[in-house]
Amino acid sequence: MELEPLFEITAEVAPPIVISDTPDGTRVIVHITGGKFEGARLKGTLLASGGDWFLMRADGVGVIDVRLALQTDDGENIYMTYTGRGRMGATGLTGISTAPTFAASTKGKYAWLNSVQAFAEGETTLTGVKYKLYVRK
Repeated sequence: MELEPLFEITAEVAPPIVISDTPDGTRVIVHITGGKFEGARLKGTLLASGGDWFLMRADGVGVIDVRLALQTDDGENIYMTYTGRGRMGATGLTGISTAPTFAASTKGKYAWLNSVQAFAEGETTLTGVKYKLYVRK
């Protein structure tokens, strides 16, 4: 499969809400406080409106479950959601892989995103997380 870049995204997050020792593992709820995204076809900011309902399983695998809102630099709002996996390392979550999808206005200039299945690789940062998103050529 040949991929091309869609955009890079950096999210800033609030301190986590940790619920330890659930039957499924440790639940960590992380709210998004802001951020930015930029690519060849769109760019803008992350609205302080979403979060990750992350689950750290006993086997060291982190299960990612994110919903967030993007606002393009020309004022369009786009809903983005993704799930994925990563592994807990000494410096945080590593080897993050996700599969983002989008919901945009069917009457707007970003309606093309409604049919996109993106692929992303990411890493944690000191203040949040960053990803590189790709789509099929």
